[in-house]
Amino acid sequence: MSALTLRSRRFREEREADWRRLEALLLKGEGGRTAALRVDELIALPLLYRSAVSSLSVARAISLDAALIRYLEGLVTRAYFFVYGTRARLRERLVRFFRTDWPAAARALWRETAVSAAILLVAVVAGYLLVSRDADWYGAIMPGDMTQGRDPTATTALLKSVLYDAHQQKGLSVFATFLFTHNAQIAILAFALGFAFCLPTALLVAENGLSLGALMALYASRGLLPQLTGWLFIHGVTELLATILAGAAGFRIGWAVMFPGSRARLDAVAAAGRTAGTVMAGVVVMLVIAGVLEGVGRQLILNDAARWAIAAVSLVLWLAYFYAPRLAPTR
Repeated sequence: MSALTLRSRRFREEREADWRRLEALLLKGEGGRTAALRVDELIALPLLYRSAVSSLSVARAISLDAALIRYLEGLVTRAYFFVYGTRARLRERLVRFFRTDWPAAARALWRETAVSAAILLVAVVAGYLLVSRDADWYGAIMPGDMTQGRDPTATTALLKSVLYDAHQQKGLSVFATFLFTHNAQIAILAFALGFAFCLPTALLVAENGLSLGALMALYASRGLLPQLTGWLFIHGVTELLATILAGAAGFRIGWAVMFPGSRARLDAVAAAGRTAGTVMAGVVVMLVIAGVLEGVGRQLILNDAARWAIAAVSLVLWLAYFYAPRLAPTR
């Protein structure tokens, strides 16, 4: 028998009882069964964990057999996550996400959010002015599937019927579904393509703004701009904010790629991705809420004042949720 084998066997015999006890406690307490452990077992866990870490360090230093080292690595990893890892329940994690994680991540992206909002606003104004001065721009800006006959050749009565006529509800549902899908795709792509030096993100946000400005110019030419904005913003406040935040998340990723600072580029992108990813998880929630407002509220609420009231309340609530000062959580 080789000296290495004898040394490994002796090393294991001296310490194996502690490893087995740690493994047994982990099996007993894993899977959300921490309450099954006695007080003395809970006290023993961190001591046994540190002992296992020490054993792993020695095993690596004196080059013991690979199987023993792999066993200790697995045991130490399990013990680390059990002793120091988060064991919050799903409900607690969701509460923490909505209460602190999501708004904190959104506030951390305030510069990128301002840039994204500025691009969207400039694009809306540009789309509005282009179509107001030359109606031919409307076809160049608006995707064909989005118009569905709502173009400069449509009559004022047809454009107005889209906003109020109950007989148009079926067609309106199709249009609403397409509009939601289109904006959701823009939001997701604006984030996903941010790594390409922010350029695709800026273009996607601008495209969304140009389409909105073109549509507003069309209805303004028929004296229907207030009615259109009420019809749009009953859900559009939430949807546009989601697009702005998605653009901000994409800008954060792209900025980390271009200017990683003192960190390695991959480390900078990983750090940016954690914040941006949290924001994007919230953006998905916002898109779902916008879809509900778009599919139900906008089609059932036909009063302009009610539509504007819902839009204004949603804007105030979202801004307060993200940016209003809040007390630090008590422990």
